[in-house]
Amino acid sequence: MNRWDQRPFETKNLFNPAFCAVVLMRSIKAYTTIDPRGMPFSLSLLILPLALHEESRTVILEYARSYLLKAVSVHPQLLIGFPERVTEMMPYGFEAFGVAHQSDCFEVTAEGRLLPKARRLKATVDGTKESMECQQTAILLGKEFARIADRVTVYTAFGIRP
Repeated sequence: MNRWDQRPFETKNLFNPAFCAVVLMRSIKAYTTIDPRGMPFSLSLLILPLALHEESRTVILEYARSYLLKAVSVHPQLLIGFPERVTEMMPYGFEAFGVAHQSDCFEVTAEGRLLPKARRLKATVDGTKESMECQQTAILLGKEFARIADRVTVYTAFGIRP
C-alpha cells in the first residue's frame, strides 16, 4: 500500500480510512443488536468489499427485506472475483480499524469479537447518496451475518474457504 500522499485522488476518496471506519462500525453495531457478544473479526473483513462495491451494494440493498444468502444464490455474479477483492481490501480495512481504534470506537473481547463502544457513532446515517448506501449496506450485512450466526456458512456462501 502506498503512503497517503502517494495515492491517487480516487483511492483517497473511496478508501478514506475515516469513512471506511464509519462503514465498519455501522456493521459491527448492527451485528450486536442481534448478537450482543459482538462481531467476529473474521466476518468484519467482508464488510468493506461488499459495502463499497457498487454492484454488490445494489443487490444487497435490493434484498433488504429478504435473506442475504438468497441474494447471493439469485445473483451468483457477486461471487466473481470476490475472494480477490477481499484480499485487496484488507489493507484499507486494517487502516480503518486503526482509525476506529485510535478514536476508541470499539473493543476486542477475549474471544476475538468486536464490540462497539457506546455513543462513539452518530445514530443517524447521513452524507451523500452513495455514502448513505454504503452505510446502509453495512448495517444490513451486520444484521444478516448475526442472523446466519456461522462464519463458515458466510465464508462458504461467498466462495471463500474459511
